[in-house]
Amino acid sequence: MFVLFLSSAFACQQSGQMASLQEALNSITAEGLAAHIQRLASDEFEGRAPASRGEELTVRYLIEQFQRFGLRPGNPDGTYIQKVPLVGITADPSASLAITAGGKRMMLRYGEDFVAWTRRVVETSRVEADLIFVGYGVQAPEFQWDDFKGADVKGKVLVVLINDPPVPDPNDPSRLDERVFGGRAMTYYGRWTYKFEKAAELGAAGALIIHETEPAGYPWAVVRGSWTGEQFDLVAPDRNMSKCAVEGWITYERAKALFAMVGKDLEALKKAAINRDFRPVPLGARMTLTLRNTLRTIESRNVIARLEGSDPKLKEEYVIYVAHWDHLGIGPEVNGDRIYNGAVDNASGTAGLLEIARAYARLR
Repeated sequence: MFVLFLSSAFACQQSGQMASLQEALNSITAEGLAAHIQRLASDEFEGRAPASRGEELTVRYLIEQFQRFGLRPGNPDGTYIQKVPLVGITADPSASLAITAGGKRMMLRYGEDFVAWTRRVVETSRVEADLIFVGYGVQAPEFQWDDFKGADVKGKVLVVLINDPPVPDPNDPSRLDERVFGGRAMTYYGRWTYKFEKAAELGAAGALIIHETEPAGYPWAVVRGSWTGEQFDLVAPDRNMSKCAVEGWITYERAKALFAMVGKDLEALKKAAINRDFRPVPLGARMTLTLRNTLRTIESRNVIARLEGSDPKLKEEYVIYVAHWDHLGIGPEVNGDRIYNGAVDNASGTAGLLEIARAYARLR
């Protein structure tokens, strides 16, 4: 569910053209951005959920803006619309997660202690498997980093930390080493998507990410709000059976209690995980979780516009600007409001893309 702007190269060689470029850049203003954000994040757009009235309004607004800027349709079929078939999977929120070890049992509450889902297109997804802590779950040969060290994690549930390993600078331990994982900048290895992809690649039954607000960049409320409703994915020929049976998050507090239950110190293992010699740690615990899912298929839309350049040699090459227009729609009431407006995620990014497109259009 994206909005895309395709721009090919412009010839800009004379001083007058350079002046036009500066004018185009100066045309991007806070007021212009705010106007788009206020419209897209208004209650009228109902949170812009896929396959909703909010999608209809959003797609219409985007097309109207591109037409107003004078941009051509970007889809080869001559329209602004690319149809995107999706499957929606909603896990039953009454699910509970059980962890057993040495005669002890810990029960985790859905939404409060953990969230979990499956991307497999199945009505029931069940995991009963051993837990193994894999540090940051990273295999990055360019940094000589491998958290797995050849360990067989097939059929197990990985317990993994969020973000990249925060490796200290050997010359100044108060700073992160910029030569490893970009220092303070997050690489793709730190993304939650990578953690789940790596788990599936290695044949794991599931993966649980330990949530921490600072390294994640958002509080538990965002995790709970984003992953407890309907989850959308592309329709794949294998019905996503190549993905893990379960993906999820666990709060730091409950993860710490889990580690303590099996005689492990999470804080100590976190420190160990920022070293290249870290090795996976079996937790001696077993997780049981059954997800019962409601399935539906929908058709959402990408919106694509094109601006042809003037350079005779380069105008067939394109630079793609992209932002996702969708948000969470309407959900459980929070502070008296059921509409999740999504001003930051991602009306702001969509507004930025629209303003960039408008500025480029001024250069013709």
